[in-house]
Formats: sequence, C-alpha cells, structure tokens
Amino acid sequence: MAMIQNKPRKYVLSKWIKTKVLLGNDHVRYHILDTRKFSKSSLKTMLKLYGMVYVKPEIGTYGNGVIRVEQRRKDKYAYQLDITEKGFGDYETFYRSLLRTTHKKSYLIQKGIHLVKYKKLRFDIRVMVQLSPKGVWETTGLIGRVAHPKKIVTNYHSGGKLMDVNQLFGSHLPSNKIERVMNKLDKLGVATAKHLHAKYPGIRQIGLDIGFDTSWIPWIIEVNTNPDPYIFNKLADKSMYRKVMRYRRATLK
Repeated sequence: MAMIQNKPRKYVLSKWIKTKVLLGNDHVRYHILDTRKFSKSSLKTMLKLYGMVYVKPEIGTYGNGVIRVEQRRKDKYAYQLDITEKGFGDYETFYRSLLRTTHKKSYLIQKGIHLVKYKKLRFDIRVMVQLSPKGVWETTGLIGRVAHPKKIVTNYHSGGKLMDVNQLFGSHLPSNKIERVMNKLDKLGVATAKHLHAKYPGIRQIGLDIGFDTSWIPWIIEVNTNPDPYIFNKLADKSMYRKVMRYRRATLK
C-alpha cells in the first residue's frame, strides 16, 4: 500500500507562529515590532513601555478585530475598534471591557507605531514577494494603503484607499531617499520570504504590511502567506499587476 505524503504547507495562519519563525533571522528580526500574547499583565506592561499598542486576533484577515489601545495618562485608558472609541478611568474596568470585546479568543499585543501620514491619513505599504517561474524570490509589487479617515486600519477591504507608493513617499521624501527606502523594502521582503520558505517549503508568495514612523525604518506589521493579488489592479499602471498575476499563475501550476 502506497504511503500518502503530506503536501508542504502553503499558508501559515497564526501571526504568533510567523512572528516566532521570523525572529530567527538576524536581518528580519530588527524590523519586527515587539509582539506578545494577550494577557492582563502583558497588556499593562506594554502600555507602560509604549503608550499605544495594537491588540489583534492571532488568526484573522482584512484588519478585522484589530483594536488600537492607548494609555493616555496614568489612569486613563482608551481603545478603538472599527469606528467606535471607548475611554476609561481605571485599568480594571478598561481591561474587562476589552476582554468582552475579544470574546476571550486568542489575541496578540503588538507595539504601536505612529504611522506617517498622507493628507492627515495614516498609511502603510503592502510588499508583494513571489517565487518566480525560475524559482527565485522576487519583490514583484509595492502598493500604498491609506486608512479610512475614521478607522485605525489601512486595509482596502476595511475602507482603505490604494495608492501609488511614489506619490505617498513623495509627500515626505526627496527622490534619492525614496529609492533607498524602496530598496530596503525589496531586500526585507525577499529576506522574509526566504526565511519563511525554509521553514515552510510550500509557500510561494507572501505579502508584507510595512509601516513607517518618522525614523523611516520599515517595521513589519504583518506577514500574509495568502496575499490578495487583485489590489494591484487598482493602480493606473497595470504592469505591476500583470507581473504579479503571471508569477501567481506559474506557481499554481
């Protein structure tokens, strides 16, 4: 009787597992935001350290369930989910409300960064990295995601706007600096993909959500092993979309 071999895993859903794997790469580790399992004590510690954090489902897509949490003064706390914001005068009441919001599912806490803005709206960058038809990892797409005015997430499926990265970066940086930042994104994307692929050989494409604060260090907000390729079709220039889809079709054969 022939043995049935398990196919290599193409997708890794757990944000916690992906974070732990990527911490094993010296280059990528530098760009990973402090991330911990959600608990009463870890939340209190991280709020003291950073003032603002994001609480997010360990498994989830499209920014659903992501909560922005802040300690504004010693005993003043607030959180925002979708467009609803709530404030509290003590930690116990605040935490109990937050716990009801998470429905006691598995959540993570991630250090918050104050994203750079375009016309007063936060934005981050989706970096598409794919295995080429020749078996080489390449950064095939970069697209900006600008948050909805009333929301904390930038995801297109949550009301975010998709934009050309040059336009977003050009509102802050000179052309020579833009080129350096984009080269950093390219190298970081490929290094991340290679490291994940070494652990999970079935992976053929990843999407990195990269945020910047005023230091212009690229911070990895999230890594998606099943990224949406169709967002690149929203750009006026379709060349990036055509390449993304060509590589995607080749790896699906």
